[in-house]
Amino acid sequence: MENIVSDNRNLQELSVVPVGRLLWRYSLPAVVGMLVMSLYNIIDRIFIGQGVGPEAIAGLAITFPVMNLSAALGVLIGAGGSARISILLGAKDHDGAQKVLGNSLVLLAVIICCYLTFFAIFIDEILIAFGASDVTLPYARDFMLYILPGMFMTNFAFTFNNFMRASGYPVKAMVTMFIGAGCNLILAPLFIFYFKMGIKGAAIATDISMMISAFFVFVHFFSRDSTLRFTKDRTMYKLCVRVFIPVISIGAAPSVVNAAACFINVIINKTLYAHGGDIAVAAAGIFTSYTSLMTMVVVGICQGMQPIIGYNYGAGHIHRLRRTYWLAVGVSTCIVTFGQIIGLVFPDYIGRAFSTDPELIRETSRCLHISMIAFTVVGFQVVSTTLFQSIGKAAASIFLSLTRQVLFLIPLLLVLPPRIGLDGVWAAFPASDIIATLVTCVMVAFQLAKFRKGASKTVTT
Repeated sequence: MENIVSDNRNLQELSVVPVGRLLWRYSLPAVVGMLVMSLYNIIDRIFIGQGVGPEAIAGLAITFPVMNLSAALGVLIGAGGSARISILLGAKDHDGAQKVLGNSLVLLAVIICCYLTFFAIFIDEILIAFGASDVTLPYARDFMLYILPGMFMTNFAFTFNNFMRASGYPVKAMVTMFIGAGCNLILAPLFIFYFKMGIKGAAIATDISMMISAFFVFVHFFSRDSTLRFTKDRTMYKLCVRVFIPVISIGAAPSVVNAAACFINVIINKTLYAHGGDIAVAAAGIFTSYTSLMTMVVVGICQGMQPIIGYNYGAGHIHRLRRTYWLAVGVSTCIVTFGQIIGLVFPDYIGRAFSTDPELIRETSRCLHISMIAFTVVGFQVVSTTLFQSIGKAAASIFLSLTRQVLFLIPLLLVLPPRIGLDGVWAAFPASDIIATLVTCVMVAFQLAKFRKGASKTVTT
C-alpha cells in the first residue's frame, strides 16, 4: 500500500515542488470553488431581495444560525478528516488514510440523520429562539422546510470535496464545486421567478444542485484510479476510537467556529431586532453576504494550504511549512483589505444590489462603514487558525476560533448596544477583531519559535 502513495505524483509534489507554485495550484481551485459557492448564495439573496422584498431578506438572515449549526456538524468530520488524511499520507500511511475515509463516511451519516430529525421536529421553536418575528417567521420557515432535505447531500458534498483535495486532487475538487454552483445559478432564478415560488424556490434549487454535486464527488471515491477510495473491505467502515477521535479533535476547531457563529448570530439578531427592528436584521444579512465573499476566498486559500502544511508537517519539512503559512497570510490579507476598501467606499451600491428599499440601503451603508473598519486583520486570523488545525494542534485552533467569535464578541455585544444603541452592534465586530488579532500574534509567535527549535529536516524550495 505504501508504494501506491510513494508512486502518486500528486502526493510527491507536496514535498518537492516550490511552495509558491504549490499554494497557487492547490488554492486556486479551492478559491474558485468557494467563490462560486459564495456567489450563488449571494445571487440567491439578491433574487430574493429584489423579487420578494426586505422582509424575505430578514427571514433568510434568521436561517443563518441554523445553516451555521449544520455546517458546524459537517465540518467536524470534513476538516478533521482532511487534516488527518494529509498528515497520514505525508507519513506514507495509506492504510491509515483509508480507515479515516471509511470512518468519516459512517460518522457523517449518523450526525446528519440526528440533526435533521431534530430540526424537522422543532423548526418553528428553533427559528423563534433564533430571533424570528411574526413578520419574518413565515419566510424563514418556508426556506428551512425545503432546504432541510438537501442538507444531507450538502454535508456529504462539502466533506468529501475536502477529502478529494487532501488526497491530491485539487482541480477535481474545484470541478465538483463548479457543477453544483453552475446548476444553482441556472435553477434559482427559474424557480424563484418563472415558477413564482419565491424563497421556497431558492431552497429547492439549492437541494437539486447539491444532489448533483454530491453524485460527482462520490463517483471519484468509487473510482479505482483514486488515491483513496471506497472498497468492499468492511474494516475501513468499522468505527475505531483510534481513528475517529483524532478526526474529531482536529475538526473540533472549525466546528466550534461554525457553532459559535450560530449562537453569535442568535445574539446579534435579537440585539439588532431590539435596537433596529427587521430592517437592522436585514442589513446584517446583507453585511454577512458581502463579507462572506471575501472570507470564502480566504477559506479557499486555507483549504489549499492545509494539505501542503499537513503533508510537510507529517514528513518533517518544517521550512516548507513556514513558507506556505506566511505566503497564505500575505495573500489573504491583500484580499480582505481589498474587500474592506470596496465596502467602505461604495456601501450604497452594495445595499442597492440587494434591495430597492431606501431605509434598508441607508442602514446597510452605516453597518458597512462601522463594521468593516478592522476587516483587514481577518485574513491573518483565519489562516493562523488553519495552521494549528493542519498540524493537529486542536486545542490551540479551538481557542483561537473562540477568541474572535465568543470570548470577545459576545461581551462587546452585551456592553456596547445598551450604551450607544444600534451602532454598538456594528462597532462590536471591529473591536473583537482587533483584540483577537493581538492574541493570535502571541500564539503564532510561540508556535513559530517551536518550529525553529524543533525543525530537524528541511528541503530546498
